[in-house]
Amino acid sequence: MLLNLRDVIKALTNIEIAPLDANFSGAVIDSRQAVENSLFIALPGENVDGHHYVGAAFKNGAIAALVDQDMGRDFQTLDLRQPNFESTEIHLTYPICLRVQDSLTALHEIAGYWRKKHPVRTIGITGSVGKTSTKELTASLLSQKFKVLRNPGNRNNEIGLPLTLLELDESHEVAVLEMGFYVPGEIQLLCEIAQPQIGVVTNIGTVHAERAGSIETIAQGKSELVQSLPSAPVGVAVLNADDPRVRKMASLTDARVLTYGISEPADLSARNIEIHGLEGLSCSLTYEGKSHKVHSPLLGEFSVNTILASTAVALAEGLDWEMIEKGLSTSQVNIRMNHYELPNGVLVLDDTYNASPASTIAALRLLSKLKGRRVAVLGDMLELGQYEDSGHTQVGKVAAQAADMLILVGQRSGIIKKSAIESGFPEEEIHWYENADQAALAAVNLVHKGDVMLVKGSNSMRMDRIIQHLKEHA
Repeated sequence: MLLNLRDVIKALTNIEIAPLDANFSGAVIDSRQAVENSLFIALPGENVDGHHYVGAAFKNGAIAALVDQDMGRDFQTLDLRQPNFESTEIHLTYPICLRVQDSLTALHEIAGYWRKKHPVRTIGITGSVGKTSTKELTASLLSQKFKVLRNPGNRNNEIGLPLTLLELDESHEVAVLEMGFYVPGEIQLLCEIAQPQIGVVTNIGTVHAERAGSIETIAQGKSELVQSLPSAPVGVAVLNADDPRVRKMASLTDARVLTYGISEPADLSARNIEIHGLEGLSCSLTYEGKSHKVHSPLLGEFSVNTILASTAVALAEGLDWEMIEKGLSTSQVNIRMNHYELPNGVLVLDDTYNASPASTIAALRLLSKLKGRRVAVLGDMLELGQYEDSGHTQVGKVAAQAADMLILVGQRSGIIKKSAIESGFPEEEIHWYENADQAALAAVNLVHKGDVMLVKGSNSMRMDRIIQHLKEHA
């Protein structure tokens, strides 16, 4: 069953119409991604206005476009803002523009309508760190038993999540959806659209504090997922018992609460954790008094939290331990940290997608376990707001213990330098650069065969340029 024009009109106007010959092959917001029979959603933006590309979308095969501006006489338009038509009056030719009050709101209404037409079990996952890897591993485990839809990459916001839901068809049994957070009310909106029965909160940290404000505001925003869940036994809140702010969320829901943890008492706990470098990790998972030895190719001790959260969801969805153990050991999860060897013999831990204090510290701890001269290439961590100084200071303290050389990029990384020196790290082993391009030129002569190099920083710092330069010139 594909999304049809009659579904779109029903979702936006509540008017039932006769079948129309317009099944959409998909929905896109980028005219370059439009294909034959697709639906184009024209969204106004700060730098790019999708309304300027309606014609391009039609040229690429789109048969309809959601618009909230007057498109002029060049485009056939059906005005859905104050519909006064009957089904018998609709005789359309394509392509056509569907005029709405607000394109983004219309996308939400269509996605919510489409979600309600599909009785799938929906799992929402949020948290400051680890939500993408938890989403990927959860989907991988559940796919052993169910047909699973998940949002690709980090399509976790008010645009990406509803676009993902429009991909639902009658074959799907479970939807695993990452939910991002910037401001209070955002996750509540995503939950109104997705209607999750299971909610996972991985942790609360200072990521995006610049926009959200305080860590208390971040915790409040993340808790919107827990508060949206239906009552037990249908609803299940999967909470990290090791994080006190997450643990407190148990009092905010009538759903069944399933906790996981390493250091605190929990329904599902991990013990006997062994880190096997780049070969993954193993641990014992204890649940209902029984212990189960598991192995995973995921890297670093922080990945134990990912394993615990995903296993908790799998248990809630009825997977047995044989299936869980097999799924954990064989899962080829698309995690953000990759490792490979450069032409000059340097082993790289490529974690350039993004950075926060918690994720950077976790990566440094993995680096500390590896053999060879350990080089940490660290860029600024952005959007930390009032926690900018403390976050970079914490990273500097850990870096002083984990690395033998530091290559630092950006103004804020000066705080890392100061903290590392105060923690006893030799100043002559610290190299600071204003931007990634400068660091890339210098790194060619700073790293050598046998070194292990971690590269991490906020996405806009473009730390990937350092690796690319080394690939081309080392």
